[in-house]
Amino acid sequence: MKKLLAGLAVLATFNTVQAAETLSVAATPVPHAEILEFVKPILAKEGVELKVRVFTDYVQPNLQVQQKNLDANFFQHQPYLDEFNASRKTDLVSVAGVHVEPFGAYSSKIKSLDELPQGATVAIPNDATNGGRALLLLDKAGVIKLKDNSNIAATPKDIAENPKGIKVRELEAATLPRVLSQVDLALINTNYALEAKLNPTQDALVIEGSDSPYVNILVARPDNKDSDSVQKLTNALHSAEVKKFIEEKYQGAVVPAF
Repeated sequence: MKKLLAGLAVLATFNTVQAAETLSVAATPVPHAEILEFVKPILAKEGVELKVRVFTDYVQPNLQVQQKNLDANFFQHQPYLDEFNASRKTDLVSVAGVHVEPFGAYSSKIKSLDELPQGATVAIPNDATNGGRALLLLDKAGVIKLKDNSNIAATPKDIAENPKGIKVRELEAATLPRVLSQVDLALINTNYALEAKLNPTQDALVIEGSDSPYVNILVARPDNKDSDSVQKLTNALHSAEVKKFIEEKYQGAVVPAF
């Protein structure tokens, strides 16, 4: 009888392990992967094993989800997703908004935008939406004037007034912290700024307000966005525990959007 009971206990344990769902999510290292690592224990209690795949670019996370190699991703805002879907003919969808990373301008050469020299070299992201976002911030700060300061897809060709004659260099977003010493000013996404040990609330010469419309979102496919495991992840990301974690860990550099 003891052997029978022991065997049944092992079988029950095996079935419990087997029953656990696996959810694979792509993320950039900071803060997205850090937030996902924090919610792993929460999901485990819900019977979901969360596997986080870390990427350092903004293209592969979407392609891997589209190709069904991964279930979801967490790294981008809606304007970027819209542009990616349009240009790549993908059909990824937003599941939930999680946080805002106020976008900032950084320099290792000057202490304020008033010191920006004539003919300064300014580096911005080379993807359509983040490049436009950078130009909008420069417009708001008075460095340039755009033809339309509501156009999130603005490019350097849309600069109407350039009193300091700045030279705009468009570079891959991930490389911007590394070229900071080579340019006068760089507009850097907060996730890459944090990875480079820059403190957006202290080091940025100008930064978006917490009312930024660029909410970072959890993204999936139409066929799995309503799945049980994705919905459990959404609930975990919107929990009071995650809100407290974001507020305490990032001190305003990342702002909860729920």
